[in-house]
This record gives sequence, structure tokens and C-alpha cells, in this order.
Amino acid sequence: MIDNKYFIFKTTLLYTSIFFLFISFLGYANLDLEIESYKNGQKDKLVDYSQKIQRAIYDFSNSKSDGFIMPKSFQYNVELQNFNRGILYQSLNSNIENDKKIEIELELSPNRLNIKYLKISKNISYNKIYLKFLILTIYLSLFIFLSIFLIVKSSIYPYKKANEFLDAFFNDAMHELKTPLGIIQLNLEILEVNHPNIKEISRSINGVKNLLLVYGDIEYLIKYKNVKFTKENVDFSIFLGQRVEEFESLAQPRKLSFRLSVEDNIAIFINRTQLQRIVDNTLSNSIKYSNQSTTVDIKLYKKDNQVIYSIQNYGDIIKDTKTIFNRYHKENFIKGGFGIGLNIVKNICELNNIQIDVISTKKDGNTFHFTFLINP
Repeated sequence: MIDNKYFIFKTTLLYTSIFFLFISFLGYANLDLEIESYKNGQKDKLVDYSQKIQRAIYDFSNSKSDGFIMPKSFQYNVELQNFNRGILYQSLNSNIENDKKIEIELELSPNRLNIKYLKISKNISYNKIYLKFLILTIYLSLFIFLSIFLIVKSSIYPYKKANEFLDAFFNDAMHELKTPLGIIQLNLEILEVNHPNIKEISRSINGVKNLLLVYGDIEYLIKYKNVKFTKENVDFSIFLGQRVEEFESLAQPRKLSFRLSVEDNIAIFINRTQLQRIVDNTLSNSIKYSNQSTTVDIKLYKKDNQVIYSIQNYGDIIKDTKTIFNRYHKENFIKGGFGIGLNIVKNICELNNIQIDVISTKKDGNTFHFTFLINP
């Protein structure tokens, strides 16, 4: 449904990811600017400290003092070199690492100390910049996520109300249809008993049965998400025989015959409505897609800890045995139907851990195998 929380979350996450990718490019460019600005700021500090040292050297050169006092700082490494690159003075701070430092080198004017080159270095760290970028990214991502979440939630509100209205409409419509369909079927069956061998009555009964099949599928689609289908022990052998008997009149116009091979007393633990949807849809399809004057083979038997229900008909081969279970997919549009029956069957089988195998060949026709666990 359109108000499904998973749908809202998934949509929000998708759009947040798109926005985040777009912003990431801008953020990456801004991060480079921040790092470059930080480097320039640290270089300015080195220059300021170098000027302090230069003033001390030139003041000493212009004075008559015999002792030179070096301006010291624990933040910097300082190296003073003569004309031959010989080291005259060196201060090494243990907290300054070679792979995380920035340095400058200056050439000095002649002075009493014979210092020609001044090298200064200090530690640099981008941790604060990265931390700032990370915090900003987290806050921005949360802001975007919550904003999009609220936008998506509010934007689907009209569709949610429309969906609720449609659900209510279909529930009421299905409820109103069931009673007249039942009355029509009952009266037609009475007419058939009183006036046998009248084709128009038989055709009308078959038309009502087809309507009831469609009704059953649509009713299941409307209710299956909101109704809990209670399981029970069902005698599959008796149940299958009853459903086949119900479909015999639908097979007669196409001159089809059912050939049953059903073992007695086969019980499975399943919801009766869901089992009926599996059996009815497979029987209906076998009639709809069979060649005229052919036989539909129906088998039910035990094998180890499994119950096998199979139905085989002879008609056009199935082009793709996987896509036939997709909703609204139809192999043959001429045959009619909505393309929802096998999708319902697949969903029921997934809910009940029932394995489906479909085999389609020119020689052996189309066979649907359903494998039920006796003790699921």
C-alpha cells in the first residue's frame, strides 16, 4: 500500500542519497579550500615567528652585546645555517613530526652571527577540519533526510486517502456482488435440473462460475494483507475431488476430460482459502489453455515427507516459466483474464513454503508441480 512505512523510508533514503552525492562534490571542494586556507594560516605564523628571530639577530648585530638570546618556542623547530650550510644553531622539539610538518627557509642579510639561512618548521594537523566536516555532514544528512521524509509523507497523504477510499469501495462492492452471484448460480442450477440439456442455461452457469473465480481472486488480493489466514488440517484428497467436480462443467464446452490419480487420506496443514486459490487457479488455467478434446491429468500423492500435487494439460508451450508468475503477465491475451491468478498462487506458495516447478514441452505439454511439506 502507498502508506507503507517501508515505502516511505526507502523513497526518503533514495532521494537523500541523491542529494548527499550532489552535496558531497560541493563539500569536497569546500574541504580543499579549508585545508588550503589552514596551510596559508600556518605559513603566516611561521613568517611571523621568523620575523621575530630576524629582528633579534639584527638587533644583536647593531648592538655591542656579547650574548645573543634566541627567541624560543615549543611550537617550532629552528635551524640557523652559515654560508656553507653548516649548522650554527638547532632546536629540535620532540613533538614535531617530519611527516606532519610545514616549513619555510629564508636567506638573511649579513650579520655579526654569520647566519645566512634560517629554517623554521612546525606541526600541522587536519583533524579539526575533518571533524568539523564530519559533524557538518552528519547534521546536514539528518536535516535532508528528515525534510524529505516529511515532504514524502505529506505528499502521499492524498493518495493514501484515495487508496483508503478505493479499499472501502472495493470491499463494499465485493460484498454486494457476492450475494447476487450466489442467487444467480443457485437459480440457474435449479433451472438446469428442471430443464436439462439446455445449452443457454449451462453456458450461464459456467459464466457465473468464471465470475466467482475472478471474484475469489480479487477478494483475496484485497484481504490478504489485512486478514490472518488461520491454518487447519485439510483432507487434500477430498478437497481436490470436490474442486475438480466443480470445474467439470467448465471443461465440457471445450470437450476436455479430467483424469485423476489421487491417493486417499492425504492431509496437509494449510489455510483452506489459500489452498482453494491454488487449486482453482491451476484448474482454471488448465481448462483455459488446453487444446480442445484433450485430457487434463491431475495427480496427488505422497513422496517421503512431501505431498505432490501436479496438474498437466496439453496446449501451447509456455514461453517463459518464470515470468508467468508476475502480476498482470499473460502468455495469451486472446484467452482473457487479468493475469493475477498465478501471481496469487506464487504468493501463497511463498507464505507456506510450497515449492513450485513448471515444465513445458511440446511432447508432454505443461505441468505444474506443487510440493507441500507434510509437517511444515
